[in-house]
Amino acid sequence: MAAFLQAHLDQMRATSPPGSVHALDLDGLRAPGTRFWSAYDGGELVGCAALALVDPEREPGHGELKSMRTAPHRVREGIAGRLLVHVLAEARAAGLTRVSLETGSQDFFAPARALYARHGFVACPPFGDYRPDPHSTFLTRPL
Repeated sequence: MAAFLQAHLDQMRATSPPGSVHALDLDGLRAPGTRFWSAYDGGELVGCAALALVDPEREPGHGELKSMRTAPHRVREGIAGRLLVHVLAEARAAGLTRVSLETGSQDFFAPARALYARHGFVACPPFGDYRPDPHSTFLTRPL
């Protein structure tokens, strides 16, 4: 898992400029209020996703989708969609009322933005501690 997450961070750093990479490292995924899921196929790690609370005191019921990744050789097989459906169901079950996310605005992230749009996410202003960034796209959806 550590190598899978490091590959995610490396890929994000290669596609986004410094200061515009918001992916969590292993320690960030272990933070209180963060839940993490991994997807396996026949024993092979093929994807992961996390859900973090945005700011429970200022924004109760608001979660953030983090660390969505599909193994590069398994993209376009529906793994990310199944993970996303699972995370949204878990968010509802935990009593959250909104899930938001930050993803890149570059062409590399177009498939991810299309996936989120298919699942009801729409553009929104920066949330939580985010600030406007031309390299970021902010999306949200109610549950």
